[in-house]
Amino acid sequence: MEPDPSLLALERHRRLLSVMEAQGAPALLTANPINILYATGVRNMTVFSLMGPFRFALILASGEVILWEFAGCEHLVAGNPVVREVRPAPGVSAIWGEGFEAEAARFAGEVAGLLGPERRLAVEGLDLPALDALRDRGLRLGDATGVFSEARLIKQPLEIAAMREAVTRVEGAAAALEAAIAPGASEVEAWAEFHRHLIATEGEYVSTRLFQSGPRTFPYFQEAGPRRMQAGDLVCFDTDALGYMHYAVDFSRTFLCGTAPASAGQKALYRLAHDQLHHNAALLGPGVSFESFARAAWPVPPECRGHGYYCLGHGLGLCGEFPYVPHHFAGQPYTFRGEFRPGMVICIESYIGAEAEAQGVKLEDQVLITETGAERMTRYPFNAALLT
Repeated sequence: MEPDPSLLALERHRRLLSVMEAQGAPALLTANPINILYATGVRNMTVFSLMGPFRFALILASGEVILWEFAGCEHLVAGNPVVREVRPAPGVSAIWGEGFEAEAARFAGEVAGLLGPERRLAVEGLDLPALDALRDRGLRLGDATGVFSEARLIKQPLEIAAMREAVTRVEGAAAALEAAIAPGASEVEAWAEFHRHLIATEGEYVSTRLFQSGPRTFPYFQEAGPRRMQAGDLVCFDTDALGYMHYAVDFSRTFLCGTAPASAGQKALYRLAHDQLHHNAALLGPGVSFESFARAAWPVPPECRGHGYYCLGHGLGLCGEFPYVPHHFAGQPYTFRGEFRPGMVICIESYIGAEAEAQGVKLEDQVLITETGAERMTRYPFNAALLT
């Protein structure tokens, strides 16, 4: 189901207001474009906006929302059910050059006036001069990121519908990438097919370049480059895609380049990664604490531990988000508190690489925590040639 954008914006707005009330936050001011989208439903030049504080949203506990938008972009708010007022965005960062301090002072006065007698304001994404200007107006500043993090943690029904549609479209893009994997093709040539299909199906952007082949699959976190793939190469791929309606889709698969049979070593690595992924995914469910999940997690073989993935899994919504669940290590206390709750979307991570093999396997699935268990959202097939 493709949800109505206005209804989706209203649903998220209600969720955010409920969290603000629960946390005693009377007002939020954010320059984070992803949280602006979450709070308002208004998207505008997201990647550019990640480069500095260019747009701002003020959310009041009363439900009022004021958006400071790029000059000339006011029309983007037309018909929006959440934003009460749109104003031209100020240049409150040194990015804008001489005079930005005065503009920051003027903007701080504008914000303080909208708060009325309330002196508490939770903020995020502003440079130090703008924060100082707000304090100079007598405002007591707190952290807005924690409020947004808690709100975004539990996905609302229309968010889940949007994520399902995003998964379908991104899986189509992954299939286009897989079809382009061939001996002689470069990593970036194949990776470009993923981008092409993603954008053609109303996706946004890819937040990492995690696509690598052959000896570049070990250690992990090597980005797509000009290397030409060879027959028999393992090829690791992580979507990390902002898909339909800006919802992230995050799964990983490892392919085999060409038609030559996989080696015994490649199959062994793949089987270990596959076992880790499915063992850990089976542990998920509502009320399961992060600690009990980590303690029961699949034991990584000693020869692979020094190069494993840095976390067991992480949250997902409009991007990768809380919680990033750490491993448990024998003899050490586990201090990461919390539990899986219905409405959370969790990405289970697996990377198995070995120095002796000089190659590795990356797998990952996206899972929805439900009232009664857990549902795998990503259905992209595993590689049969590596599993048999």
